[in-house]
Amino acid sequence: MADPDDSEALEADSQSAEGGVQSTERGPKSAGAGSEKSGDREVSIDSPDLDAVDALVDLWVALASDQRAHDSHVLPDENRAVVRDTLARHAVTGGIRVARRDGDIVGFVTFGIERGAYEQDETRGVVRNVYVDPTARGDGVGTALMDAAESSLRAAGATVLSLEAMAANRRAREFYRERGYEPHRVQFEKPADGGAVTASDPPAENDTHSKED
Repeated sequence: MADPDDSEALEADSQSAEGGVQSTERGPKSAGAGSEKSGDREVSIDSPDLDAVDALVDLWVALASDQRAHDSHVLPDENRAVVRDTLARHAVTGGIRVARRDGDIVGFVTFGIERGAYEQDETRGVVRNVYVDPTARGDGVGTALMDAAESSLRAAGATVLSLEAMAANRRAREFYRERGYEPHRVQFEKPADGGAVTASDPPAENDTHSKED
């Protein structure tokens, strides 16, 4: 399996283990790292160290579990080892921010600049995974995490920002649209034994395409 942060992302109150970022937060916007009020308690956004990785793995598994309800193919517990390595790498390179309340981590976001073999006319900053613990939802934590990720990506030179969301995750898609994201690429999927196109079906247009477009 590819880097789980790069595959898809869990969504809506959770976010992204496969298919996109997710949060349904509607709270006030934050400028990035810092703090804000979450109910009667303050929530801070910061860059975690390696000591936080085990707690982050548990949150990722919760995210992946939530995403299964939106038809994600990513298996939660089966990917603990690879996710631990991935999150540890993000902690070292600075590609992750966490939300803390009373010292406890209640959410995280992972992100980075897209690197590939093809030269492109934009530098793409990718928000890969976003998750907010159920106890902290509705207080703007997801918004603060997204603000921090987007701010960091812009500072790293991103000229466009992107993310993925499961097609079935309506709340996540609405949240992203409210933040200014618009569909850029549509992914299609069907069961491998779904059958062939019949003669009665309209012909598809002949087209070439690349995921790198």
